[in-house]
Amino acid sequence: LQLVESGGGLVQPGGSLRLSCAASGDAWHYYAVGWIRQAPGKGREGVSCISASGSVTKYVDTVKGRFTLSRDTTKNMVYLQIDSLRPEDTAVYYCAEASEFTTDPDKFDFWGQGTQVTVSS
Repeated sequence: LQLVESGGGLVQPGGSLRLSCAASGDAWHYYAVGWIRQAPGKGREGVSCISASGSVTKYVDTVKGRFTLSRDTTKNMVYLQIDSLRPEDTAVYYCAEASEFTTDPDKFDFWGQGTQVTVSS
């Protein structure tokens, strides 16, 4: 399994970004996919997860209503749409795969290299 994130960048508060996660490997379809972020000087925070089928999503309270996770199983892609960005969203964002539906960073087995999101005016 290999995961590659893209789509990060510098954006002003209130702006939007769409992060992409491209997966390779046959086992992709059996794993839930989550996004975990790590802000400077802070621990990892799982923010969202989508089930293997793509039919169920979950979000932590700090991002509900602003983050939208989707999955295109035909293209082996997962997308994280981030709206109404705030400075506190600044972090490296990782996509990762887990054998269970979770936002607990410790339960993810395979990780991408991360993409930087910076929210600043």
